Amino acid sequence: MKGKHKIVVKNNRLHYEFEIKRNITIIKGDSATGKTTLINMIRQFANLGNASGIEIECDATCTVLEGNMWQMLLKNLSGNIIFIDEENQFIRQQEFAELVKVSDNYFVIITRENLYNLPYSVEEIYGLYSSGKYQNTKQIYQEMYHIYPLNQDLSCKPEKIIVEDTNSGYEYFKAISKEKNIVCESAGGKTKIFAMLEQLKAETESICVIADGAAIGPEMDALYKMSVEKGNIKLYLPESFEWIILSSELLEDKEIKDIMDKPENYIESQEYFSWERFFTKLLVDKTAGTYLKYQKGKLNPTYLHEKNKNIILRNIKNSIDF
Repeated sequence: MKGKHKIVVKNNRLHYEFEIKRNITIIKGDSATGKTTLINMIRQFANLGNASGIEIECDATCTVLEGNMWQMLLKNLSGNIIFIDEENQFIRQQEFAELVKVSDNYFVIITRENLYNLPYSVEEIYGLYSSGKYQNTKQIYQEMYHIYPLNQDLSCKPEKIIVEDTNSGYEYFKAISKEKNIVCESAGGKTKIFAMLEQLKAETESICVIADGAAIGPEMDALYKMSVEKGNIKLYLPESFEWIILSSELLEDKEIKDIMDKPENYIESQEYFSWERFFTKLLVDKTAGTYLKYQKGKLNPTYLHEKNKNIILRNIKNSIDF
């Protein structure tokens, strides 16, 4: 399944309207914000159809996954948008993550917990809020909003950079940091970033954390709270390092430009557990057999040649003041 899908769920009292474009969307938030009501309405429509008094408008079938037979039900669903409430314990299981990984469905999961088995995007974590009455009717209009701001102010000049892993992205940022006399360290994985920041709690220097936004959703709650609390910690969360390169003008390729404009139209959920994996494959394929041949595990030195390095850096400078 791929593409962006608009969903409208409504009755004579409530009107939910939102769009999803990735395989995993998370809806968080406090009680009494309408999350469970949304699930109930979709369930009622599935059971009673038009007799439920509920209307669903979507180009894909919306269904609720729940109960002890969830594995069998999920294996028999294709091309659906599947809604799951947090009361279902299976969303925390590794077996569920493995089935999502190969599923031809989109998942909308309502949970206040962080689901560490799933690589969901920081951009796809939402809350629900009532924005007033809908078009002069008595319906309460429910919309989604991003829990975490997507355009965090990164205008400060970092004195230390912490990169999520030790792959090509780290090698690039380490080289840039060395030129600018900035300390650059690797956290050794996204799950280790918070612990590394905890060790630096007493420090007052300006720190910028660079991580793959496409999969860091589960870790975002703790990281965002710390960045707000400390003030000297900023989060730069592009989709991935490969996304940075593809979004720059380094590769003059019309197909790449078309893909980057609307990646959701090209990324098949059954093939790519997270968008980061798609961008890696795209960059590897597009540079194969060229002087820019890309490997995720080790940076091709060509990317650090002055011209190439600066083209990529221009794309980053919009977010980090090197």
